This record gives sequence, C-alpha cells and structure tokens, in this order.
Amino acid sequence: MKSYTEMAAVFKAMSDPGRLMIIDMLSCGEICACRLLERLCISQPTLSHHMKILCQAGLVSGRKDGKWMRYSLKSEGFDALVMSVKELSSEKEDCICKTAFKA
Repeated sequence: MKSYTEMAAVFKAMSDPGRLMIIDMLSCGEICACRLLERLCISQPTLSHHMKILCQAGLVSGRKDGKWMRYSLKSEGFDALVMSVKELSSEKEDCICKTAFKA
C-alpha cells in the first residue's frame, strides 16, 4: 500500500472538477493538449498546471509531439489507486486499528 502522504497526493490531484474532466476525456485514449484546451476553455498555463499535478500523481503521462504535448492515462497509476483504496478500507493483520486503540 502507498503511504498516506502518497495517497493524499493522488486524492488531491483528483479533487478538482477540471482534472476529473481531463481524466474522463483521456479515458478514450491519448489526446493532444490542443484538443483539451478547445474542450475545457482554459488557458494553456492552467492546463499545464493541471497536467503537472496529474503527472506527478502518477495518473497521467505526457509525451512531446512537435510543439504540443500528448497526454494519456497511466493504467498502473489507477490500478495502484484502486488497490490502495481497497487495502485502506479493509481490515488487515497489521491494521492500524489494532494498535491505535489499545489501552
């Protein structure tokens, strides 16, 4: 399981409606930043900021294509997120609840 700090960074990356829309748009495959800009009606610096956060969280990857960036989802980032949520919400042998509330 990822650390609480790592999980919080991923949840923070996903806590913005615009970034959720970007993730949804990328679910159909790789998209050029120019297409994202057209659909989102935001400035290029704002898109760059959102993409930096999503990339740092391990949810999106980008590659340079001429003067534009092309972005796609990182399936391994979402797989790790799902596994972390499942582990976080399940009782485990070494669960924090077994030591946190001992008298």
